Amino acid sequence: MMVATGLPRTPARVLVCLLTSESDGLPAAELAADLRVSPASISKAVLYLEQLRLIKRERDVHRRRERYLIDDDIWYQASTREVQVCAAWASSANHGAELLGDTPAGNRLAEMSRYFHHVGQDLARSARHWHHTLTSQRTHAGHEQGAPDRDETG
Repeated sequence: MMVATGLPRTPARVLVCLLTSESDGLPAAELAADLRVSPASISKAVLYLEQLRLIKRERDVHRRRERYLIDDDIWYQASTREVQVCAAWASSANHGAELLGDTPAGNRLAEMSRYFHHVGQDLARSARHWHHTLTSQRTHAGHEQGAPDRDETG
């Protein structure tokens, strides 16, 4: 599915490996071994995924190496990147529309600018809403699974 929707093959495999791992993060060497690819392939894949804000790099101080993970806010971070992409498209199209003026090409670019402006705003609003909602649910679930409340301990 990821490859079919535009993610290159090795980054897609790395992302799936991290999503389905029982641990909260994996080092590059383990990713390379699990996926049977070279360390250089892993390096390129994680760089690509980091640029998309789909994974996070963290230093493992005990083992003195880096590991890659998907943290709780990763989907929100990836969405904010897409909001920035929409803003860049809207801005560039608007600039082109201003240069071309009231011409067929200028009008197409103006329409493109409006479209990406509104899609970016909608995505930003939705991302904030769901980030808040899911963060609240995680916090609430953490309290239910965590230490007992003071009322329960007497």
